[in-house]
Amino acid sequence: MQMQEKPPHDTPFEWIGGEDKVRALVERFYDLMDLEPAYAELRASHGSELADARQKLFWFLCGWLGGPSHYTDRFGHPRLRMRHMPFSIGIKERDQWVACMDQAMGETAVDPALRKRLRDSFLQTADFMRNRHG
Repeated sequence: MQMQEKPPHDTPFEWIGGEDKVRALVERFYDLMDLEPAYAELRASHGSELADARQKLFWFLCGWLGGPSHYTDRFGHPRLRMRHMPFSIGIKERDQWVACMDQAMGETAVDPALRKRLRDSFLQTADFMRNRHG
């Protein structure tokens, strides 16, 4: 019988480094969205002000990664698809979101094994958010 190797931490939240690291990841994600022309459509879909989006993504990711449930404590179940319906999300927006988050993970030194796991999960979730073809 072969035993599976245990991940280095009990939760992805612990593995990533806790709230400070999640905050740094979210900040870099939105900074890149603002700076990089490759994410122009993604940035345009967020309106002029990003402070609220930054805070909500931080709260959400903390809980989603297995840490404190800041988002659900404030807003209840995330209902991601419903909350994203007002935004036009197609393949380009999905791909830009995932690429921007992957770049942010790389630039904030997320462990490569965790980065791959998260990138795969983010892609599945982002694909689920699509509400139009193309």
